[in-house]
Amino acid sequence: MVPRDKYLRELKAFQDTDVIKVVTGVRRSGKSTLLELMRDDLLAQGKDPADIFFYKMESMRFDGLRDYRELYGLVTEETKASRHPYLFFDELQDVEGWERAINSLRVDLDADIYITGSNAYLLSSELSTLISGRYVEVEMLPLTFSEYLDFRGYETFPKGSDRADLALRGGEVASLGALLSQYRLYGGFPYLALREPDRAAHSRYLKSLYDTVIVRDILERDRRGDRRRVTNPDLLRRVCAFLSDNVGSSNSVNSIAGAINSENMRVANSTVDAYIGALVEAYLFYPARRYDIKGKELLKTLGKHYVVDVGLRSYLEGYRGSDPGHVLENIVYLQLRYDGFDVSVGKLRSGEVDFVARKGDEITYIQVTEDMSDAGTMERELKPLRGIRDSYPKMVVVANGAYPTNIDGIRIVSAVDFLLGR
Repeated sequence: MVPRDKYLRELKAFQDTDVIKVVTGVRRSGKSTLLELMRDDLLAQGKDPADIFFYKMESMRFDGLRDYRELYGLVTEETKASRHPYLFFDELQDVEGWERAINSLRVDLDADIYITGSNAYLLSSELSTLISGRYVEVEMLPLTFSEYLDFRGYETFPKGSDRADLALRGGEVASLGALLSQYRLYGGFPYLALREPDRAAHSRYLKSLYDTVIVRDILERDRRGDRRRVTNPDLLRRVCAFLSDNVGSSNSVNSIAGAINSENMRVANSTVDAYIGALVEAYLFYPARRYDIKGKELLKTLGKHYVVDVGLRSYLEGYRGSDPGHVLENIVYLQLRYDGFDVSVGKLRSGEVDFVARKGDEITYIQVTEDMSDAGTMERELKPLRGIRDSYPKMVVVANGAYPTNIDGIRIVSAVDFLLGR
């Protein structure tokens, strides 16, 4: 297992506290492995293995266990000899009323509790109010570019080094630009990053993942939850394909419904809205709301959606490599989320800023572009940033070309340097 230290640190920060640790994220992003890493860390700390209990809820061992009373009875029986049990529950959302069991275990046992789930409905249901204020969420994403290099076994060099544009693996030297191109095409699902990129294997793996999320995590779970919002798999796939094709573009529910209706499928705006919500709940897409930079407020209309992993977009579009600028924008968006920023799309009277990244009192304005060697393109990217009158940092992240590091107080950063944090 390759450590993902950021997430492990976030779990350890709340170890042995009366707070339930909830790891969320799309399927196969590494949540189960993170729990295993946390278990191994506990053992390394000298914790008694007899105090550690791991419940993989998708195992045949728990087939048919769907009720919180059964879950509670099973756990209390197995842990009765432990004074301070460490409880790990993987993919808990299939257990009806799971929150009742977890809350009771928190109250009745001196336990340290960790759970994972692949749907945001895990923490948005009415029953989740039982643990409101008593849990901390660790949001897990597929690999960032720097993590992707770690999984591939590459070592990088500091900025300013004469080898800064290279990566080293054993005796093999590779261009960081070439590795970024691979990442832009194949994305960062951990299992795939442990081996050399292969389109056929990638396609098979992403098909399995996509079908599992669409059918099991959305359609079946929606029926079990008796919400009945999402019933048409063909429509769900069409909405997903539309959002994937249009990452980085402003969309409204009305425009999406119009595009689908033009394909001889009649669908109401409210239905499209429900289907988008289901895809967001399954962590396939993340919304970015518009932010009025002058008025300092979030707006309700014409936001954007970004796909959880650009490799999934490649699979859905047949590996055409279309719209590379928006793909890079998607990668930067995910990197900012990974770094702990709240990310919005900036609105100005004179135009738009790709991202307003906020963390506490810190704000950074960011433009993302593939290339701005053309003077007109450079002016187009710099103009919105020049129009912002406050003193917060401003930057342009650019994939290709060499530029001054600072233009009119605006930092110019290569995509590789930005994604490696250097």
